[in-house]
Amino acid sequence: MPDFSLTARQTAANEVLASAATHIMLFGGSRSGKTFLILRAIAMRALKAPGSRHAVLRFRFNAVKASVVYDTWPKMMELCFPGVPNEINKTDWFAQLGDSQIWFGGLDDKERTEKILGQEYATIFLNECSQIPYASRNIAVTRLAQNVETRVRGMAPGQLPLRMYYDENPPDKAHWSYRLFIQKLDPDTRQPVRDPAQLAAYQINPADNAENLPAQYLAELANLSERMRRRFMLGEFRDANPAGLFVEEHIDKWRVIDRQLPDMQRIVVAVDPSGSGDTDNTDNNAIGIIVAGLGTDGVGYVLEDLTVKAGPGTWGKVSTNAYDRWNADLVVGEVNYGGAMVNQVIQTARPRTPFREVHASRGKVVRAEPISALVEQGKVRLSGYFRDLEDELAGFTTNGYTGEASPNRADAFVWAMTELFPGMVRDKRESKPQTQTRASPGWMGA
Repeated sequence: MPDFSLTARQTAANEVLASAATHIMLFGGSRSGKTFLILRAIAMRALKAPGSRHAVLRFRFNAVKASVVYDTWPKMMELCFPGVPNEINKTDWFAQLGDSQIWFGGLDDKERTEKILGQEYATIFLNECSQIPYASRNIAVTRLAQNVETRVRGMAPGQLPLRMYYDENPPDKAHWSYRLFIQKLDPDTRQPVRDPAQLAAYQINPADNAENLPAQYLAELANLSERMRRRFMLGEFRDANPAGLFVEEHIDKWRVIDRQLPDMQRIVVAVDPSGSGDTDNTDNNAIGIIVAGLGTDGVGYVLEDLTVKAGPGTWGKVSTNAYDRWNADLVVGEVNYGGAMVNQVIQTARPRTPFREVHASRGKVVRAEPISALVEQGKVRLSGYFRDLEDELAGFTTNGYTGEASPNRADAFVWAMTELFPGMVRDKRESKPQTQTRASPGWMGA
């Protein structure tokens, strides 16, 4: 068993968690130890107060199961409380810690949420609260009501103070967590909170946990785009962009990293060409190539980003290889720039590939707006992390595209989802594919 000790910044964060405030948030970059520290505090409170109940909640149950129940919780218990039994009940999903219980839940499951919030708790932890609506947070607060005594050997019994913990990689400054914990304003009324002393926030970043992280991980964070580096490395709240179409919190909320994807009804490969030749592509735009599928659950999923900076001889092969690898139904190509050239490239790379032309008769923003609505509703999701695509999506606003380079992969993403959700965008589309589609498209996993 390796020796365990908190870093200096983690020790300071731990003191904040034990302060007199009722509502305490740890915010900052990824892998800084925020969730670990809060779970450690909850375990200590559970052991100090036999018979107490504590809740760990995320927006989605699959996420709390994958990231907390099967990952951070057992690691924390092994390091901080070796030898202390903590059996996990996998029917009702709670950990039995002595006479106390730590319940794990997701706010996306109405039946389970009602069951969990039918009880009172001494501690409630909203994990990744940037994904949780403020209304859901307020409902959870009503269950922070368990009256339980501490029973520590050698000390007189006392009431365990109620605590509500929060953690997050900071979203933008329009989010309720920034207004509540940083500005000390009521997120609904924008008026100062009545008792600011009951709110505490502390920032902790990956650099503060460097001794427990691979140096390569910190180097990877440093190589992210400025937008993502500020959030996941520096742990900064960014300025709000009310005109943004693809809000980072919406993408994060529905991102699929904790479960298998459903079978796919349809899979398409979308291509957004730039006109690059086969040589001297350094200064040309990339060719956006996105693979996306419509699941049997009616949700559209981004499956792969194959965007390349190359000429037709290369991107044609990349697109058609993806078509075969995913057993796709169709290749969709935007043809305003190259006309019939796009279909010719696809057919040269793979004869008789089903292909549909799409024409950008309206602006990028008009095409992207209905897709952004689907992302917000969770009807379009990313299956994993697509950093470059997400950076381009962040540049889409109601006032136009504000990114530095042409959003080729984001355009391909919009074309793919437009094909999977017909009628969402009123751009001109061919009524039929130019090459007949397969009668029985199968499903191949990634």
